[in-house]
Amino acid sequence: MLWVLLVILALVLIFGPNIWVKYTLKRYAQERSDIPGTGGQLAEHLVKRFELEKVSVETTQEGRDHFDFKEHAVRLSPSVLNGRSLTAVAVAAHEVGHAIAHEKKQPISHLSSRYLPLAHGLNRIAGALLLGWPVISVLLHLPYAVPLHAAVVGLSGLLAVFVHLAMLPEEWDASFKKALPILAEGSYVQAEDLPKVKRILTACAMTYVAAALMRILFVWRWFRR
Repeated sequence: MLWVLLVILALVLIFGPNIWVKYTLKRYAQERSDIPGTGGQLAEHLVKRFELEKVSVETTQEGRDHFDFKEHAVRLSPSVLNGRSLTAVAVAAHEVGHAIAHEKKQPISHLSSRYLPLAHGLNRIAGALLLGWPVISVLLHLPYAVPLHAAVVGLSGLLAVFVHLAMLPEEWDASFKKALPILAEGSYVQAEDLPKVKRILTACAMTYVAAALMRILFVWRWFRR
């Protein structure tokens, strides 16, 4: 009975954040005629307002919104770039929040430049181990064992989760010290919508952690095949 409860708890911890993030972003993605502009227009406006001269606003794949600190580019998915919704303006403000921190060289921005390459590296290592462990076991003269293979790949995935957790303060800064004050002080959203905006910004901050947790689930499903 205890192991069943532990499995249920693990599934909730893995599935829960990702489901909540996607649900929240989709819930408030309906077009609103009372919002004065699209997410892309807001991003362009904020780039000019905060004098981020090197920063461009570009499009990217759906659901891949991010600030590329190497290319100085705020990249927004089509639904955010062209959308006139609470989700569109909140996500755009969040990504510009990252741009502000990086372009102004604020200390909080060092977290992503320090840890994001590590997170990407761990994900690549996990992928290589997932597919290449049989070859590695032959080269190292190790007997192949599925539990050991799964444990090594799973550990790499967990390390990636912890790295993303280490970057949470920067995500929180972009959401609640940058985006929320910007949206609250301007005419971008109505005062009664701010509680909804806070939920969206929380989802923005948790996106990478939720995605990293889901990659661990992918590893489990791969070994179940």
